[in-house]
Amino acid sequence: MDFVPDSTVYKLIILYVLDKMEIPLTENSILEICSSQNNWINWMDCKDLLFQLLTAKFVYKPNSDNDENRYNITVNGRGCLSQFYTRIPKSLREQIDAFALEHKMDFKRSQEYVSKNYKNEDGSYTIELRILEPVTASTIFSVSIRTDTRTSAMLACKKWKELAPSIYQAIYDKIIET
Repeated sequence: MDFVPDSTVYKLIILYVLDKMEIPLTENSILEICSSQNNWINWMDCKDLLFQLLTAKFVYKPNSDNDENRYNITVNGRGCLSQFYTRIPKSLREQIDAFALEHKMDFKRSQEYVSKNYKNEDGSYTIELRILEPVTASTIFSVSIRTDTRTSAMLACKKWKELAPSIYQAIYDKIIET
């Protein structure tokens, strides 16, 4: 007998992904994981199913001080998953487990260490670098820097994902710790 997924199994897949990633995920991250990178769920279906899980209170969106809400699994969602996770084929669960193990930190960095740059009227660029609290996505650290070129602005944004923790720690140690 072949595996024929239905909307219930797709919902369980989303819950399983949230459980295994162990961090709240943005809608874009969920769509990327389930649809773009792995083709476990059709993109449009995934978007609709995420809304259904939110309505059923199996996932929730913690309050955020920025535009990108994150989704996390609720206690009810974990209970449902624990009862029915076997409806997800074992091979697919193993794929999700392996994906989460390999990519969890990448998604964490991309969601917690955010950056953007924009061109100023004088031709210079402003780089905005932020660290967001993992659950609520509220800003816990922010700095803006000006640079002369777009290239240096883009390079700084790229470096931020890797250097943010050590930069934050160094500043914290200098200012807060005595």
